[in-house]
Amino acid sequence: MNPGTLTDDFDPRIAVEIGSQRLPGLLRLPLEARGLVIFAHGSGSGRFSPRNNYVAERLHSTGLATLLLDLLTPAEERDRRNVFDIELLAERLALANDWAGEDARTRDLTVGYFGASTGAAAALTAAALADSQVGAVVSRGGRPDLAMSVLSQVHAPTLLIVGALDDGVIDLNRAAFARLETAKDLVIVPGAGHLFEEPGTLDVVVTHATRWFGRHLREHAHVV
Repeated sequence: MNPGTLTDDFDPRIAVEIGSQRLPGLLRLPLEARGLVIFAHGSGSGRFSPRNNYVAERLHSTGLATLLLDLLTPAEERDRRNVFDIELLAERLALANDWAGEDARTRDLTVGYFGASTGAAAALTAAALADSQVGAVVSRGGRPDLAMSVLSQVHAPTLLIVGALDDGVIDLNRAAFARLETAKDLVIVPGAGHLFEEPGTLDVVVTHATRWFGRHLREHAHVV
């Protein structure tokens, strides 16, 4: 299936704005949602990322709410250094989590983070915050090594998914996996490169992410 294609007859995405920067986002909210997954994009990508929208659509179909947003303002995006400012991206992700905790539509939902590329480092950094209320983290083709100094402080169960053809990044994920002290798993997807463009590989990501969020967001909801 084309990652850029939505299968619903109508567009289920609700436009929202978050924080004083009025960061634009797209919220998918199924009936009786069983958790909320907030996406952290990488490499300057945003709420219209075709791959993350495809993953969000699939998660939505399983009963999970999803939120995709631009972590940077247009002015900030023009400075490429901000794309690799993990602290800034993590701060914005935490801001989105706070917004979700206050909005009537999402405040009762346990939050998970889905990060891609540098967004995975931002997700883990945000999850390591002392006041973080995050039930689970999933990284797709991520750079968790960019959050290496805080990985031991991450308490949310973390799933790292890497393509078998993503040379170099596999080793970085293995090193990060060894540093994590929470419930964790590392999945290497055969035949997949960094972007999971190969036929069927993104669906493998969805399968593992759905299971991880389905299990751990439900468990976390029982204790918060």
